[in-house]
Amino acid sequence: MNAKVDELARKLVRNFNDIEKTAEVRLPLYETLTARLGTDTAAKHLGASVDIVAAGKRSCPYHFHHAQEEMFVILEGDGTLRVADELIPIKAGDVIFIPPGPEYPHQIINSSKAPLKYLSIGTRHDPEVVEYPDSGKYQAIARGNADVPLSVVQRKGNSLDYWDDEP
Repeated sequence: MNAKVDELARKLVRNFNDIEKTAEVRLPLYETLTARLGTDTAAKHLGASVDIVAAGKRSCPYHFHHAQEEMFVILEGDGTLRVADELIPIKAGDVIFIPPGPEYPHQIINSSKAPLKYLSIGTRHDPEVVEYPDSGKYQAIARGNADVPLSVVQRKGNSLDYWDDEP
């Protein structure tokens, strides 16, 4: 390949089998191996990852986004989609669409005895607010052009007064 082809491939192509995977574990409920695909690519408004959830575990807390829309493609295994306080069986080949908003809090649960592998694709709207109904928390995220995004996790009851510490 020539230099231009190498540069284009570096910015535009990822193979999830070759990407470094990160273990995200918080026992007893959460255990997943994640390959973040969009990092250091040319993508500006899309994020993607491949997640492998251990048998009987969950990938992340029950949550909903105010701005981000998500899609999950179940690649291997089966499990349960917890959405809007209902449980829906999911299996390899299923494609799940989650729009933003409080109507669709969601969580993927591996309710089987084998690993559950899925592709997660999401819009990366900025700023973003994520709410966690089980714990009463929210996360505010502003990426902008900063090397390190602003990310704050709070409970609603911990809010400051708008005028706090202002002159």
